[in-house]
Amino acid sequence: MAPPTPAAASTRPRTALTIAGSDSGGGAGVQADLKTFLDHRVYGMSVITAITAQNTRGVTGVWPVPADGIRGQLEAVFADLPVDAVKIGMLGDVATIEAVATFLEALPVRPPIVLDPVMVAKGGAALLHTDAVSALRARLVPLATLVTPNVPETEALGDLGGATVLYKGGHAEGDIVVDRLVGPGLDVEWRHPRVASRNTHGTGCTLSSAITAGLARGLSLEEACARGVTYVSGLLVAAVESLGGGHGPLLHGLGDR
Repeated sequence: MAPPTPAAASTRPRTALTIAGSDSGGGAGVQADLKTFLDHRVYGMSVITAITAQNTRGVTGVWPVPADGIRGQLEAVFADLPVDAVKIGMLGDVATIEAVATFLEALPVRPPIVLDPVMVAKGGAALLHTDAVSALRARLVPLATLVTPNVPETEALGDLGGATVLYKGGHAEGDIVVDRLVGPGLDVEWRHPRVASRNTHGTGCTLSSAITAGLARGLSLEEACARGVTYVSGLLVAAVESLGGGHGPLLHGLGDR
């Protein structure tokens, strides 16, 4: 299905689509993505892959959206709206991965795709079935402009071949966090002091969606990653107030930045 002919890129709002799960607590998932898009002056759209009962303390329930519901959302968005970039977050199971991959593969013109391989929630709940890891690696990694795994996700995914990857250092030890962008012709590091904060819920979602917004606005991949890393670091520093009793959210757009 061919998307409609968009208005001239210089005269219309830039757009980004998040394909991810819903976080009822608002700190991660689709909610964090849409807040991040808005913070970057990008019009956000969403395809919800799962509904989660979730707050800052953890995930208490997950209800996947059926594959035909996911396809229906994708078809509705692409049939009517321009999509300048896509962020993929929580997918959950093989059926969801297959539905998303099949749709994206068939696009006549594929926008930049940022794949955040969400596997475990901040509180420890599994968000990707173990039998879906190989499907994620085989079906979606080859379609991705960028993959953004944290340390445990990197270990679980194993060899990503020739993919361009932003290896996130937030889960590593040490007072300095190192985020490393590696790919064909790319090997760049960003180093910044670790921020001592419990307000870390949604950091991975926020970083990947900030990069997606940058790509939607026409930035190079390196510049989009650099700005995304700086953006998340700023949110961590600014979120001095906490909401909830667990891993607090980043308070997109509300901090003193």
